[in-house]
Amino acid sequence: QVQLVESGGGLVQAGGSLRLSCAASGSGFSINTMGWYRQAPGKQRELVAVIGSGGATNYADSVKGRFTISRDNAKNTLYLEMNSLKPEDTAVYYCNVVLTYGMVYWGKGTLVTVSS
Repeated sequence: QVQLVESGGGLVQAGGSLRLSCAASGSGFSINTMGWYRQAPGKQRELVAVIGSGGATNYADSVKGRFTISRDNAKNTLYLEMNSLKPEDTAVYYCNVVLTYGMVYWGKGTLVTVSS
């Protein structure tokens, strides 16, 4: 069993920055892919960014050049640096982890609100 705890969400003005973190804990697990997803009110959950075990990354077009995903494998922690935030970035951001044997875990989410 893996527990994911997100932190770093909050209220920020447009153009501002936030850094999200997601700490994975448990025992006897090995992480393959880590990612951030978001769900805005009335919309489906969507991919924001993912990072593989070797560091390869993939971003949604809407956040390219503004968001940076990174991970610290020694700490089993995932990060999302968000810059030049826009009101349309407002959403609940969820951490996602895929283990090497295929199990998928989700965090409970952290709310990011960007005011105009």
